[in-house]
Amino acid sequence: MTDKTETQTTETQLELVTHALDSGDAGEVRDLLGTLHSGEIADLIESVPHGPREQLWELVAPEDHGETLVQVNDEVRAGLIDDMESDALVAATEGLDADDLADLIRDLPGGVIQEVLGAMNQQNRDRLISVLYYPEDSAGGLMNVDVVTVRADVTLDAVLRYLRLHIDIPETTDSLFVVDRDDTFKGVLPLRVLLTNDPDLTVAEVMDSNITAIPADMPDTEVARMFENHDLVSAPVLNEAGKLIGRITIDDVVDVIREDADHSLLSLAGLDEEDDTFAPVIKSARRRAVWLGINLCTAFLASWVIGLFQATIEQVVALAVLMPIVASMGGIAGSQTLIIVIRGLALGQIGVSNARWLMYKEISVSALNGAAWAVVVAVISAVWFKNANIGYIIGAALIINLLCAAVAGMSIPFLLTRMKIDPAHAGTVILTTVTDVVGFMVFLGLGTLFLL
Repeated sequence: MTDKTETQTTETQLELVTHALDSGDAGEVRDLLGTLHSGEIADLIESVPHGPREQLWELVAPEDHGETLVQVNDEVRAGLIDDMESDALVAATEGLDADDLADLIRDLPGGVIQEVLGAMNQQNRDRLISVLYYPEDSAGGLMNVDVVTVRADVTLDAVLRYLRLHIDIPETTDSLFVVDRDDTFKGVLPLRVLLTNDPDLTVAEVMDSNITAIPADMPDTEVARMFENHDLVSAPVLNEAGKLIGRITIDDVVDVIREDADHSLLSLAGLDEEDDTFAPVIKSARRRAVWLGINLCTAFLASWVIGLFQATIEQVVALAVLMPIVASMGGIAGSQTLIIVIRGLALGQIGVSNARWLMYKEISVSALNGAAWAVVVAVISAVWFKNANIGYIIGAALIINLLCAAVAGMSIPFLLTRMKIDPAHAGTVILTTVTDVVGFMVFLGLGTLFLL
């Protein structure tokens, strides 16, 4: 069974677990879980509805509880913690790295936190506090304080002998960090350099002193971008005084990238990446109701604009038939620009220096597309309703709305960012309102001027 499950996808694993739980075969579930990494177990936990989820959690080996709790999203974690006894929670924290424990301890009950801290020695407690000192979404909150350091004036042979004295070294260690007696960072000593050079050379002679270190207060998204641009496996983290306080490894950065991708996708619908997919119906409905309510308000605004031209619509029914085309085309064009700008802002590729150029580009693209599709829509509309004026009006309205959509799609993310509002959350709702209102206003307004 082990050889098979190692190559199974999460979907296949989910089918096996669901079937085993339905049939009451706890032994089969335990065997499957025993072959999986904690991240895979976390995926299964998140993929199972309440009821079976609690059964599955009871079958997870106690030694996997800690790592699995760190991997699941915040809402699922809170539910699992609520169902666990204090002693089980304390046991789950044993053996966790300081960065993982910092993620978990924030969600533990106060009494359990005291027990966890009381069970730690002073060194590990200080390490945990150093991580908790920084925001969770910063380099300091992401770092692992378990590092191997060496001095610049020792020989490579001395370093090798020093490493052999260790029973183990931290996982994903690709470099040793060079510091002075005050822990001021000096450079890195890659393991490949250590192993392939003359043992009589000193660390100072072969170390890389040009490595880019990461400030502890750097946002985690910037950390991920640095790892991507420099192809890093690990990087040192420094405090304000330039002293080494920890390191960030590629596995932590992968988690940041995934969370950021989930956030970008779900925020467009007003959802949160930490929400439980299988949360109770009432809870999910209450969350989504907020954005539905906001959207309803914007829809009433668009309807009010249409109501202003009620007399026109009553006399020229063709306008009522065609006006969704204008709003829809504007919405799609604006969304294209909006997504490009939000992505550019998130990646740091768009700023004050190039925003004007991008604005000209997006307006030009909308003008070309607007003109091309305006001809197509105008011809179809004129033939359909046997009225050339209707074709001219919808063509003009389409061009105007696409131009407005480009300006709105470009401007809204900047305005929301300046207001400290996530543009991924509110940008789509505001853009839809703008394109609907402008589209209806222009189309029906032109219809009133030239058809009545």
